[in-house]
Amino acid sequence: MKNLSFGGRFAILSVCSTLLTVGLLAFVAYRELVADFEQVLTQRQQLEAQSYANRVNQRLQLRLSSLGALAAQMTDGARLLPAETLARILQRQSLLADFFDIGLLVFDENAVAIAENQYVPGRLGTSYADRSHFREALASREPYISRPIIGRTTGVMLVSFLHPIKADDGRFLGFAGGSINLNNTALLPEPVAVTPNAVFKVLDTQNFTRVDAIEPDNLMPELPAPGESPLIDAALSGITSGVVEDSDGQRWIYATKHLERVGWLFLRAVPYEQATAPARASFQQFVAISGVLVLVMLALVLALSRITTAPLERMAARLRTMTRQMENPGRLAETGAPEIRSLARAFNQLLEEREALDELKNQFVSNISHELRTPLTSINGSLTLLASNAAGPLPDKANRMVKVALRNSDQLQRLIGDLLDFNKALAGELAVKTQPVIPAEILAEAVSSNRALAEIHNIRLVQETAPDAQIMADPYRLKQILDNFISNACKFSPASSTVALSAHREGNLRVRLVVADQGEGVPELFLPRLFHRFAQAEAGSDRARAGTGLGLAICDQLATLMGGQVGYFYQRGAHFWVELPIAPTDQSENRDEDA
Repeated sequence: MKNLSFGGRFAILSVCSTLLTVGLLAFVAYRELVADFEQVLTQRQQLEAQSYANRVNQRLQLRLSSLGALAAQMTDGARLLPAETLARILQRQSLLADFFDIGLLVFDENAVAIAENQYVPGRLGTSYADRSHFREALASREPYISRPIIGRTTGVMLVSFLHPIKADDGRFLGFAGGSINLNNTALLPEPVAVTPNAVFKVLDTQNFTRVDAIEPDNLMPELPAPGESPLIDAALSGITSGVVEDSDGQRWIYATKHLERVGWLFLRAVPYEQATAPARASFQQFVAISGVLVLVMLALVLALSRITTAPLERMAARLRTMTRQMENPGRLAETGAPEIRSLARAFNQLLEEREALDELKNQFVSNISHELRTPLTSINGSLTLLASNAAGPLPDKANRMVKVALRNSDQLQRLIGDLLDFNKALAGELAVKTQPVIPAEILAEAVSSNRALAEIHNIRLVQETAPDAQIMADPYRLKQILDNFISNACKFSPASSTVALSAHREGNLRVRLVVADQGEGVPELFLPRLFHRFAQAEAGSDRARAGTGLGLAICDQLATLMGGQVGYFYQRGAHFWVELPIAPTDQSENRDEDA
């Protein structure tokens, strides 16, 4: 955090607090969503179980009511019809035969079978008074449906339907009966697949069997032992709905419905994931929307923080401009928050003091330069006369010393000239007089005048190709630029290497003059300040102390005054270039050639 900006810290704090709030809301919302979906799913299972139980009860009632209509045909009003007549009536009941697949029967008042619609060996004449469902029907003499039982003569799991036959005066005469085979009957409809992976079971609570799982080789499938199936244990506990976890760790939402007349319990259950899945989907949608809102808020926070810290950034940028580029960045507006206004006032005060110091320094440099130039010119002239033997021949040792002094005197003159030129540039007094110049001639002159300097540094100075087009330049100032480039190239090139001067066209309107050496080039970190005043790439070294750091800055000023520009690139050595416009006459010729 200590390396982050104020705006960044403000943004991080805002986003973190928002994320924490959204996270808490999401946690609470997810729990409420799961609870709501669990309740909805439980109600749905209750409705499914209720609907299934109602459909089974309707089918039971339909069969019982049809037996009631048949029972009315079994008497003449006072007694049962003869057995032969009863059998013929039963044979005609084709629709009822579809309802009762095991058969239709007529029983007398003692529960003895006296007629049937389909022959089953040993059934006629058999007394069923000892069966529990007959005992209950005889006792109540009301319509009755038995619980699942195994048929005495058929040997299959069946449900028996009994409807009393009564005389007109209400006397009990017997029963009209029918049986259905639970293994292949349509009594249990197919559950409606409203939800996937649902579990549906029909449990006989008296015999503890699975009614929906009856098969020919398993007429009474027993329920799992207590503890083996938590789902069935929960259904038999009397709690009609809830959530239970099975032995595999899977949770289920269940609901039950009990059908009293047959003692069946309808169990409906679905995996708990079906409650959490839509809640999770809704939660993910909520998170996605929250994420978008957080991003929007983040953008707003960043924008606000940027607006808040923009004055500070402007101050920092102007301070960098003032300290690195040595330029006047201009005053800051003393507006905004109190802290910003205070900083702006302090910055403006610092800038005023700096401008005063710059003015004092410029005056000092200008005065010193002028004061030094006059005696230095006299010294340089005297040394030139001595070197030319105007005062007579000198001994070899003295001649060498005069040449060293003359070379250093020339160096001092160039340094003073740079200081004076730069002061003129700052004051807007540095003037140039442009005229058509042939690049090849100015390059040849630069090579010739700097050959002695190159020999001192053991550098080979060569001139390469140049175009015929003329350029608009001040010959003296252009040579000053090239001399500066050549001087730097000689100082920073390895011994016995080559410095090449060349020129080529840049489009149809400009010519680029290049001074290329075979040195290591300018350090990459120094490139942004390469053409700034008092900037030196090797500050603190002997080669850095050989100059003022003004040469390239003056080259930039001179090129701008001549309508051109300077630049640098590295390609197997440093390449300094100055680009100037082609003379108007050559531009016209180029346009004519293009036409």
